[in-house]
Amino acid sequence: MAETAKATKKAAKKATGTSYKGFTKEERAAMKERAAELKSAASESEVVAKIEEMPEPDRGIAERVHAIIKATAPQLTPRLWYGMPAYAKDGQIVCFVQPAAKFKTRYSTLGFNDAARLDDGAMWPTAFALTKLTKADEARIAALIKQAVS
Repeated sequence: MAETAKATKKAAKKATGTSYKGFTKEERAAMKERAAELKSAASESEVVAKIEEMPEPDRGIAERVHAIIKATAPQLTPRLWYGMPAYAKDGQIVCFVQPAAKFKTRYSTLGFNDAARLDDGAMWPTAFALTKLTKADEARIAALIKQAVS
């Protein structure tokens, strides 16, 4: 069996020109957070605490998105999902905020899962980069959230 695994790794390296190096430190941390979340039902206070831990500008963005979601779709349940603020309907994650610092990216992301009803033809966006929020951005987020839970 060990020979089969070696052969598979060699074939993958040959096909892609790279070797698999495993998950990043940030990805492993997110998986550990998710395992802990599954063991406990995260409450809104835990979501707010997670947001308060974020560095700026992630914190300010996440606070505004949280407030917009609470005002626009109070039926969504705040919870942690892979260590990120997320909002669920009937137990399914509808949307989440991925802070830039989480995976060392250059912007925060407002993402939507397949439970969100954002369908628009055969192709539509499911994630939006956030670097700051204007009043127009906040109105667009509110409209997206409203559509997502319709």
